[in-house]
Amino acid sequence: MTVTADPQPHRRAAMAVLAQAPAHEIAAGLAALGPAPAHAEVRPAETGLVMVRGRTGGDGAPFNLGEATVTRCAVQLATGEIGFGYVLGRDRAKARLAALADALWQNEAHRPAVEREVLSPIRARQQARRARGREETAATKVDFFTLVRGEDS
Repeated sequence: MTVTADPQPHRRAAMAVLAQAPAHEIAAGLAALGPAPAHAEVRPAETGLVMVRGRTGGDGAPFNLGEATVTRCAVQLATGEIGFGYVLGRDRAKARLAALADALWQNEAHRPAVEREVLSPIRARQQARRARGREETAATKVDFFTLVRGEDS
């Protein structure tokens, strides 16, 4: 993935891939990069609640739907980049791994390797899972049609 002048949309997409990936996939991708560069936890992994909001009909008045458990973490590389990891649930290791991958992605020297070894394989597996789900759903599709009877016309 080539990053243009504004990396925010690409970073947002990368973080979405990391948030939806299992921790073992992120760990395997980071392990393929070799030893992790020097980094420190700016905000250790912690679990809390966030309010989930919804809208009636998608565009109506917002309302509070309920709370969701979220774990977050922030790490800083020795070169200064700060990475964030936010994941649904209580998986602290996954939040830490996602934050490290985000920090590495922000570093121009590490970005191509992170894209190649971490994000691309995870993205491909996620797309394959979604495609399988679509195929399984399509297999259950029933087409209803109405026949016009001769006496009804």
